[in-house]
Amino acid sequence: MTVQVTVSTTPNENAMKFSLSCQAIESGYKTYSSAEAAAENPVARALFTIDGVAQVFLMADFITVTKKPEAGWAALEGPILQAIQASY
Repeated sequence: MTVQVTVSTTPNENAMKFSLSCQAIESGYKTYSSAEAAAENPVARALFTIDGVAQVFLMADFITVTKKPEAGWAALEGPILQAIQASY
């Protein structure tokens, strides 16, 4: 079954919240600021392959992705959704 993802804005214009129909992480939370730090987590690792992703935050049933200021959401949203759906 494909994970359902709902996208919403956050107060930070450089961050978007991706709510999942499954658990993003079993307990607690994780914040990754680089691909190297994300090596242990498949979805975070996949998100860092997308040019423009600056940080990934996982908690409960959502993932917040922060982009680099020069990157645009129009170019990032599709690849982010694909990476999330391919990881769950």
